[in-house]
Amino acid sequence: MRHNRIEPAPGQESVWDYPRPPRVEKSAKHIEVFFNNVLIADSSDTLRVLETSSPPVYYIPRADVEMKYLIPSSRMTVCEWKGAASYYTVSVYDKLAENGAWHYPDPAPGYEAIKDYIAFYPQMMDACYLDGELVNAQPGRFYGGWITRDIVGPFKGESGTEGW
Repeated sequence: MRHNRIEPAPGQESVWDYPRPPRVEKSAKHIEVFFNNVLIADSSDTLRVLETSSPPVYYIPRADVEMKYLIPSSRMTVCEWKGAASYYTVSVYDKLAENGAWHYPDPAPGYEAIKDYIAFYPQMMDACYLDGELVNAQPGRFYGGWITRDIVGPFKGESGTEGW
């Protein structure tokens, strides 16, 4: 496995310093998620999951998500660490993002903190903001990491990272 780690500048984090297995930690950063010009999630009481080679994935408490816009989906996936994930289709008026959000209804031991929290794919939303900064989506359709100016890679999902 070869990668050219970018050295982080002061105030930045390298995804290559993140742990494996992933770590869950509290975040006080303000998150806003917009879909079809509607604010569907707004929170400063979030969790982030950090895993080697991937930008952080932010999880928002269900209480801070407009659940009327989330429709349970039949899609399920399994993470070797966090357990079985269930998905939501995001639906605002006439616009849909199939499987645009996910959650872990019964997370694996060590990841209980993310129960009752929801994550969104930034590439499927109109805009996701972290402390007012527009987030860039982690490359690749499967990944849900949030890239901001304080995170450096290279990131899993970029061209040439298929074997990571």
